[in-house]
Amino acid sequence: MRLREAEPDALLEVRDLSQEFRLARFPFAAARIVHAVSGVSFAVAPGECLGLVGETGCGKSTLARSIMQSPRPTAGDVLLQGESLVHAGRSQLRALRQRIQYVFQDPFSSLDPTWRVGDLVAEPLRIAGGWTRQRIEARVAEVLERVGLDPARYRTRRPRELSGGQCQRVAVARALALAPRLLVCDEVVSGLDVSVQAQLLNLLEDLRRDTGLGYLFISHDLGVVRHMSDRVAVMYLGKLVEIGPSDRLYRQPLHPYTAALLAAVPRIAEDTRGRGARGLRLEGELPSPLAPPSGCRFRTRCPRATPLCAEQEPVLRDGAEGQAVACHFPLDDVATAPVAARETACVARVGMK
Repeated sequence: MRLREAEPDALLEVRDLSQEFRLARFPFAAARIVHAVSGVSFAVAPGECLGLVGETGCGKSTLARSIMQSPRPTAGDVLLQGESLVHAGRSQLRALRQRIQYVFQDPFSSLDPTWRVGDLVAEPLRIAGGWTRQRIEARVAEVLERVGLDPARYRTRRPRELSGGQCQRVAVARALALAPRLLVCDEVVSGLDVSVQAQLLNLLEDLRRDTGLGYLFISHDLGVVRHMSDRVAVMYLGKLVEIGPSDRLYRQPLHPYTAALLAAVPRIAEDTRGRGARGLRLEGELPSPLAPPSGCRFRTRCPRATPLCAEQEPVLRDGAEGQAVACHFPLDDVATAPVAARETACVARVGMK
């Protein structure tokens, strides 16, 4: 699935984004390339929450940081409300970053332990410039109240005097200070208790309803992603393998990797996610991004792989109801596969009989 030349209604567009890192263990050794993100494309609409899931090491956080231009991507483009972040100069990028903010996984690491809460939340306003001291103080009080922290009680505290949930609320308040249009949330609830997770997720939902914020929501917890997201994108070894509406993707996954992730979720009740999620499990280790497999990167762990999967790389193809999958043999959707793939599948099935 390729983006069109222009997406006038998109809040964020990511176009064929790639991020590679060059490694050299010895001064005269040939440089080795880590293919962290490879040709990723998607769009986020205003007020939409796009969930991003995948195993540890698949490139989710690297993709998010590349969108923020920290570091700048190796190839591709990122458009925020039609303006390129990749080609922006230093001053223009600083202005554009006011519209997109990042909330990190560990608030204790992202917040300076020697600063007080009021100074932490005020820092983006001081960096942006153009704010008087009185306006900064008023804005800090406003966003602290918005995230459920009493300014009179918490403004002078330091991070070590707060709980994990309170620290994450401070991180969200700091991200909201400049009234951005998009928040990149990188595992923001992974280290919190279940009750605190629920409170923070409700806060994010309220912010989206009241302000029209868009989210790129990264998480390992598929249940949290389903609750938060309008659409879900699945990454494997630096590439998108499936993207689609949350309810449909969870009910009827098309990619074997998506089905395996859903099948691995512990559950008490009988599985109701559709036929694709049953009977599939991941085996083997995630391949190294230094030497990704040829063709389909998932083929070394896929129970449905054929020689075609090693020879030809699948591309994201649009399917029913806004769902897209990068697979030669999508689950329960053989009719959408290319002719050569269907012929190979038929031969394989006849041979098995």
